[in-house]
Amino acid sequence: MSAVAAHPRTSHVIRTEAQLRALIGEPAQLTCAKISDRLNAMTRLFIERSPFLCIATSDSSGNCDLSPRGDPAGFVRILDERSLLIPERPGNRLADSLRNMLANPHIGLLFFVPGVTDTFRVNGRATVTVDEALLSPCAVEGKAPRLGILVDIDEAYTQCSKAFLRSRLWDPQLHIDPASMPTGGQVHRAIQGERFDAEQYDRERSERYLRRVGFY
Repeated sequence: MSAVAAHPRTSHVIRTEAQLRALIGEPAQLTCAKISDRLNAMTRLFIERSPFLCIATSDSSGNCDLSPRGDPAGFVRILDERSLLIPERPGNRLADSLRNMLANPHIGLLFFVPGVTDTFRVNGRATVTVDEALLSPCAVEGKAPRLGILVDIDEAYTQCSKAFLRSRLWDPQLHIDPASMPTGGQVHRAIQGERFDAEQYDRERSERYLRRVGFY
């Protein structure tokens, strides 16, 4: 186990699991009992009804990445009780998650179902595939993905609702007007300087999205 480095802002840090457990205690037996190495008739519903998930990966040095994936509900195929297939759609080509998987197969998934406060977690091992027979059933708008992520499940379990209840994420009364947030072009301008044409960038991107260019 690597030592926890000192932090420049404070010397009051947790350095060992023993210190952590002394503070937060042990998990309840019932909590541990829900962790399984496979899906069942109940937990598979979270995958079948989910239009959105987040994928956590890290490279061989432990540098982490968290990336979203979204499609029509049920886009993640359940191949059997211990394996999943996530279609890989066109993106920004940075390929952070995919490059990480090539170096380190360990992967974490968090599935969301709109309006449902429980989420579903899967930890396992990822393999990037180009198998057309596996990928062709994942076609949307007539286009099959060129890549997919096979996930062999090591752990699968529901995550309790407390984070969603505290955040009230699904409460429409708390939804923020998108116009009050910075646009992609404005973020680029903040990085690149005032000469960057944020309005043109946003206009062209909006036009591409309306035409669904690069969606599939």
